[in-house]
Amino acid sequence: MKRENWIIFAPFYLLVIIIFLGIAHVGSETVTTVNQRQPVERQHRIIIDAGHGGIDGGATSCTGVLESHINLEIALRLENVFHLLGYDTVMIRRTDESIYTQGNTIASQKVSDLKERVRIVNETPGAILVSIHQNTYSDSRYRGAQVFYANDEQSKAMGQSLQSNLIQILKPDSRRKSKSAKGVYLMEHIQNPGILIECGFLTNPEEEALLRDSVYQTKLCGVIAATVSEFLST
Repeated sequence: MKRENWIIFAPFYLLVIIIFLGIAHVGSETVTTVNQRQPVERQHRIIIDAGHGGIDGGATSCTGVLESHINLEIALRLENVFHLLGYDTVMIRRTDESIYTQGNTIASQKVSDLKERVRIVNETPGAILVSIHQNTYSDSRYRGAQVFYANDEQSKAMGQSLQSNLIQILKPDSRRKSKSAKGVYLMEHIQNPGILIECGFLTNPEEEALLRDSVYQTKLCGVIAATVSEFLST
């Protein structure tokens, strides 16, 4: 890396290193032991959405683990990292549950669940949405995280920045690019900036094992939180 580029990105990398040193070694205890809110006044509140849950388990991994469970583990770790950075957070869910408020069928309950997520984001002042999901594909060779962004320039810039950092720090051989979340109900109906991260492929055995690993989850959260914080700060 050129010296001038290092100077520009030094704060980001320093932040990631601090997060890794302070959290990664804690492993599976991270979710319950690191949850300190720092008294920092910030303009934004981070809405953390663990995709699916309850009646909607999402995809199933190659070892039989529901996507909703992995999403929740990552989301809880992500909340802790954002707290370390001084951000106030709102969790869409903290347990394996759906948040629908009406509906007599599973289909109608899923629709209600999505509308509730949109409502929470739109009614939260200064909200920045970070939605956690996992990918699947019929061919198990496919792998790599991919970021989707809402339909505004701030979301696009934040998504592109996160995609670049995920590749550079976690998957240097990935060629994936960030994309517009066109067609995704949640992302199309929020009135605030937001990104949706497909953290990896549950159908790739090697990547699925990483996505279930507490240390890798924490590293992933470190990159996500550091990128969002750096973007909002600049």
